[in-house]
Amino acid sequence: MTSFDTSPQLNVWRALLALAVVFVMLATTGWTALRNQRGDTPLQASLSAWEDGRIAGRRLPDPRSEPAKLARFFASLGERDRARLVRKYALAVGNMNGAPVELRYRANRLALAEARRVERERMHDERLTPAGQHEAGRRMHRFEDLMEKGRRILAFDPEGSGRVAEVFGDLRRAQRVSVVVPGVDTDLLTFQRTHRPYSAPVGMARALYAAERQASPSTRTAVIAWADYRAPSGLGIDSATAMRAEDGAVRLDSLVRALPGAAPVSLFCHSYGSVVCGVAAHRLPDRVADIAVAGSPGMRVEKAGQLRTGARVWAMRDADDWIQDVPYLELGGLGHGADPVSAGFGARVLSAAGAKGHAGYFEPGTASLFNFAEIGVGAYRSVHCAHEEGVCRTGLSGAAAA
Repeated sequence: MTSFDTSPQLNVWRALLALAVVFVMLATTGWTALRNQRGDTPLQASLSAWEDGRIAGRRLPDPRSEPAKLARFFASLGERDRARLVRKYALAVGNMNGAPVELRYRANRLALAEARRVERERMHDERLTPAGQHEAGRRMHRFEDLMEKGRRILAFDPEGSGRVAEVFGDLRRAQRVSVVVPGVDTDLLTFQRTHRPYSAPVGMARALYAAERQASPSTRTAVIAWADYRAPSGLGIDSATAMRAEDGAVRLDSLVRALPGAAPVSLFCHSYGSVVCGVAAHRLPDRVADIAVAGSPGMRVEKAGQLRTGARVWAMRDADDWIQDVPYLELGGLGHGADPVSAGFGARVLSAAGAKGHAGYFEPGTASLFNFAEIGVGAYRSVHCAHEEGVCRTGLSGAAAA
């Protein structure tokens, strides 16, 4: 979640909890019908074309196949055939878990160029209102930003508010991989910010990547700014339930399973992103070594053990974070369960000194970012605990990856 004025938002949460039955009924009736009234999106159209396609006389594999099967398919192709698939099915390849990451980067650059062209035309479409033309201009400029030389876009979907993921570092050669999972109000337009950059996924990931390199210069790391799910907008019904988190959890699991190599993966989950990570925890592969949450409204369980994961579970919250005043409970599907930094939850509680509120956990110079970086490189004995000295480090080895 990004930062908001506190008291009105807390009132929203309390009102939602008080009206649990009404909202759950709405969520399971009319809203479902509205959500299903959608035609093909550009990504769906690209996937449909892929399903009907052929290469060198043979049918293309199901794009929903296991990443390992898709990886074998792409490995069987020559460079010319790979390039042909990228040109013809850019959005499909750019979002295909199992396609080589370098191929996805190339495909998403082409998809961004097409999306930019569409928005440039919409900017001058007289059928749109001035507000609509202005929005098209904002999207066009964001797509241009994402196309800047050197950017590695791992996933991209221009539909609606959009989805996107970006890689910092060499994902194929990384010895440790970190994934930043952001919260509400995350979309294409908020993926990066000029003002308060470390409250947006790109700034979070860049800061973490730099801090990890400082923490262990000899460790090859990669960080993914992962906004490849439909995050809730504001603190309404979607942010008070797990509906968006459930879809996000499936997508997060697919991402991790498709990552190249076998490097340990650490998840850094901010605010509603911690709900996504909590829902995903039990299904994630064993290579996920850490799940670290910051400013969490809950992880949909009462105790860390109920996450059913072998990953280390870490939690932190700044003393000035307004999220601490949100009711930590679940009622009729609303609310997200126990407080992850509470003694009874069972997470390893870290210091967040210097974070200054809900959106400051990735600010350079904070204890929170320092702790994230030490976890990201595997230097567990170096983290700073929130309470009694050393309690959160109990039973941990401390060597970073060689």
